[in-house]
Amino acid sequence: MEHLARRGWTIEAHRFRLGHSDVDLVARRGSLVAFVEVKTRGSEGWGTPAESIDWRKRRTIARVAEVWRQRHGRREDVYRFDVVEVRVRPGQPFDVEHMKDAWRLD
Repeated sequence: MEHLARRGWTIEAHRFRLGHSDVDLVARRGSLVAFVEVKTRGSEGWGTPAESIDWRKRRTIARVAEVWRQRHGRREDVYRFDVVEVRVRPGQPFDVEHMKDAWRLD
């Protein structure tokens, strides 16, 4: 959240829930709303953090995002799905990468 806030984003929701599902962050910059999935990894032995977001998880995030949009969205809003990757390495500062528009709904 701090990484996005320092870059001009306002956090609209943290862990917005729909039943047992959630979207990690809903961030806004003007009329742009990003539904953000945050993934942390200590190594890439099983792939990058973003690669762990499969089609099922994307579908779940989209369903939760739609509920948020219906409840809190504004007419002029534009939406996208982002990923924030956090890489943690022993003895080193963590690395944060914001992947904008990481996927689109078909």
